[in-house]
Amino acid sequence: MKNKILIIGLGAGDLDQLPLGVYKKLKQEKNLFLRTKEHPVVTELEKEGLQFQSFDEVYENHDQFEDVYEEITEFLLTEAAKAPVTYAVPGHPLIAERTVQLLLERGPRRSTEIEIGGGQSFLDAMFQSLAIDPIEGFQLLDGTALSKEDLLLKSHTIIGQVYDAFVASDVKLTLMEKLPDDYEVFIVTAAGSSEEVIKKVPLFELDREMELSNLTSVYVPPVIDEEILYKDFLKLRGIISELRGPNGCPWDKKQTHQSLKKYLIEESYELLEAIDNDDIDHMIEELGDVLLQVMLHAQIGEDEGYFTIDDVIEGLSAKMVRRHPHVFGDKMAENEEDVLKNWQEIKEQEKGGATKSMLEGAGKGLPNLLKAFELQKEAAKVGFDWKTAAPILEKVKEEIDELTEEIAEKGIQEDIELEYGDLLFALVNFARHYNINPEEALNKTNRKFMRRFAYIEQKAEANGRSVEEYTLDELDAFWEEAKKQGL
Repeated sequence: MKNKILIIGLGAGDLDQLPLGVYKKLKQEKNLFLRTKEHPVVTELEKEGLQFQSFDEVYENHDQFEDVYEEITEFLLTEAAKAPVTYAVPGHPLIAERTVQLLLERGPRRSTEIEIGGGQSFLDAMFQSLAIDPIEGFQLLDGTALSKEDLLLKSHTIIGQVYDAFVASDVKLTLMEKLPDDYEVFIVTAAGSSEEVIKKVPLFELDREMELSNLTSVYVPPVIDEEILYKDFLKLRGIISELRGPNGCPWDKKQTHQSLKKYLIEESYELLEAIDNDDIDHMIEELGDVLLQVMLHAQIGEDEGYFTIDDVIEGLSAKMVRRHPHVFGDKMAENEEDVLKNWQEIKEQEKGGATKSMLEGAGKGLPNLLKAFELQKEAAKVGFDWKTAAPILEKVKEEIDELTEEIAEKGIQEDIELEYGDLLFALVNFARHYNINPEEALNKTNRKFMRRFAYIEQKAEANGRSVEEYTLDELDAFWEEAKKQGL
């Protein structure tokens, strides 16, 4: 390669902190370009007669930083084709420098050698100024692309690129999703230089307290308060592990996959009730109870050496990506029907061959009322279904007659159960044709029954008598009152 770009770092502080080798290169270079001249070192070198061209005007020509970096990269590659170029950036070239990454990626394709000439990272100055040891756990994040999922709350966290109030505001809002509004953070500007400013502020004041610049970073100290960590998934995982550990809870340690089954069903139904009541607070609580069941099963799997919650999450993530090629791939889905069709096709491919019956697996794990609904729905896909609800209603009447006959003539318990099951199955089919979820319909009736019976109890108590002291006709009269009141 004949073309060459030498990239050097201006460090994080003033001229006294600039490595001698970098200083010499800057002084002797004739074809020198700076990403920005807004840096303490540049101000001092200008007094020594340093000649350079900066890209500060490029920032003013674009609304998006990616466009700025794109223009700088292409300009440097073009110039390098004419003569060797030296490109200087703040800090170290390989830390938080997008243009450098673009040059490293494109240089070889453009027959241009990219050499990293060193420089002092702003991290060194940050560690020294804040007196922190990164071996305790440290992460460096980009303030312009910060996500709450990136945050490791128990680590020292430095967020760079917080150069204006807009970025600072985004950083603040992201941090506040995980941390209390008054959590104390540090705004650090020009760390290690004579212009260094460190200010401790409550999180909610992060974007109000001081003027920001391209030398500004935010330091978030590790979280020590255990309650703040309650939002963190790793904390939850640790709690469940401790509950099942040697010094944990006797009840939790005793549980098995089998013993927990009933609790998963109970918690699921309690969640459904909260949803039906549109009760957000209870939805949060009940979702937590359902998640607890998932975490306990996963911890049992880990304790027994079969699987962990990581395996559960990995399997779910892979399935969601695989079954949504219209989102994560190149397949098209114009509407919900296309989505369901794609889902079913992929599901069949995953089975790896023909099944014994198309009903195999339908309604798997569901309560039998809902399983009947799913079995009928699958059979209807191949035409095994009535076109209208009228003949289904006749079938319901037929099943009532057969149940009545079975009770009157034989009275054999097993046969009565079978006929009763046939009746329920026919009723489910009738519900399906009217887009009624039988489980939800029965749930609403159960709740209605509870409300009206509570009214009966209240009336009895108001009269100074117990429910048992009333006749059925009297209780039924109270029931009709409750009905008239819309209960």
